[in-house]
Amino acid sequence: MRGSVMQFINWIGMRVGQPGDSETFLAQKILSVGMIYGGCVLTLISALIHWVVGFTLAPLAFVALGVFLVISGLLLLWNPGLFRPIAILTLSITIVANVAGQLLTGGLTSGTYDIVWSFVAILGAVLITGTGEAVLTIMLFALGIVAGIYLNSAVQHLALQAPITSRLAIGTYNLVLLGVYLAVSTILLIRVIDTLRIRADELLLNILPAPIAARLKENPQTIADGFDEATVLFADIVDFTSMSSEADPVDVVSLLNIIFTEFDGLAQKHGLEKIKTIGDAYMVAAGLPEPRRDHTEAITRFAIDMLAAVKQYHGMKGEPVRLRIGINTGPLVAGVIGRQKFIYDLWGDAVNVASRMESNGLENQIQVTEAVKEKLNGDYTFIKREPIYVKGKGMMVTYLLEV
Repeated sequence: MRGSVMQFINWIGMRVGQPGDSETFLAQKILSVGMIYGGCVLTLISALIHWVVGFTLAPLAFVALGVFLVISGLLLLWNPGLFRPIAILTLSITIVANVAGQLLTGGLTSGTYDIVWSFVAILGAVLITGTGEAVLTIMLFALGIVAGIYLNSAVQHLALQAPITSRLAIGTYNLVLLGVYLAVSTILLIRVIDTLRIRADELLLNILPAPIAARLKENPQTIADGFDEATVLFADIVDFTSMSSEADPVDVVSLLNIIFTEFDGLAQKHGLEKIKTIGDAYMVAAGLPEPRRDHTEAITRFAIDMLAAVKQYHGMKGEPVRLRIGINTGPLVAGVIGRQKFIYDLWGDAVNVASRMESNGLENQIQVTEAVKEKLNGDYTFIKREPIYVKGKGMMVTYLLEV
């Protein structure tokens, strides 16, 4: 049951949500749709009950309100941009219709307590539209009370259309059902908030590692952690710029998405932390944000799987996709800085050298530093390269992993 409610809330959210909506505003929209259609059902039931017991005019007021609620709900789903005027008009009409229902069943002293449903509109104004609109609905309700007092003696004869026992039964029904409706609305509000929180958490976890996201939620501040040792991998698609220069941009992005999505799956398989993609470059690390002893081995296994996975892909002209991969291990700093469009990023000499291992590497090869070779403890075979010039480091001895 809970899953079905969540799916329904998500469906409404997709229908009424717009770019730029805050979580609060989206919750207000979802709640308004739920309250509108819930109120529509109850209003039509009320019209039927009033008609069955003998009232002639009151059911018409409730039927009119029910039809109006259906139309306003459809308008909101069709054009969410009309949310505020639709909400204000709906709340106002709801108060007017319930005051009318009270008058058409015998007035304030002899009617069937239909006016209590105006409190739903006032509550809706507070939850959905804000304090300003809530004041307006309260003023409208007060005017309804004044009108009821003024017209009470003139409409008391309408109460005779139904026996007193029926009027008392409907009054009791209204009071009890109002309590149930408010309880259900509260549960719906909790579900909406819960659903939006889950969506926000999922989005945050797509951007940040889970431990970092948890820390940010508890205490939003700059996060910078030093690690004595972690391993970083950079991978880049060889000649991707020329490969895609004459291709449709959509096809280019689609190919990158397919390849990087597979890399994401491999990173998850090996328990690695994807850091970011920059164009056709892919960056991943191991040993952070939670330290692990086998960080170098995990990255190496991932690199081998990357080369195997990419063999199935071809560029825009049918040429095979080729990778350059570079790996380094060492101390670094990882963290989140800034407040807008933040990411979990890495800094330090170990990161720079890993990047140089990729940019100075060979196609379809995994180039590593001596630190990586030593960490792997003879589990793999390496080919020693002639010393190469690495920007910022001078001449370096590097190794190619035999795959």
